Amino acid sequence: MTHEDDLRAWAKGDYTFEAATELLIRAFGGRYAAANRPWIRKDESDGKPWIDFEAIPEYIGGSSGGERRFLLLVASIAGNEPVVLSDVVPGLDRDNLSLVLAAIAHAGGSHQHADIRHHEDGTATLGGKLESLYPWPRSLHSV
Repeated sequence: MTHEDDLRAWAKGDYTFEAATELLIRAFGGRYAAANRPWIRKDESDGKPWIDFEAIPEYIGGSSGGERRFLLLVASIAGNEPVVLSDVVPGLDRDNLSLVLAAIAHAGGSHQHADIRHHEDGTATLGGKLESLYPWPRSLHSV
């Protein structure tokens, strides 16, 4: 397993952690998910990596404005850092904005929503699982 696979396995089962983890892996060539980042920690029992999202804001002082906004948004999606969207979204480039849209759709569970159809007679039928509202882009790094 790769480092990225280990991070994904750690986050699995919590949509917000999955989304924030995927953002770190896919954006900026994956450098913010690298093992040497101060918010990437190792489990004491098995040495597997995990992400301390609460630590991200404390370590972003030297980042560019766009990187700082992106990292704060990642921490926010994980549930640990309140952000004002009008402060962070306008500074994102197109690729990162696409990732953020996919992360929000994932964090909201849209990839697990059911296709429920309501009929005029008041009944409903289940039509299967719907696709994500905004799937993860395939052309970006570390997919």
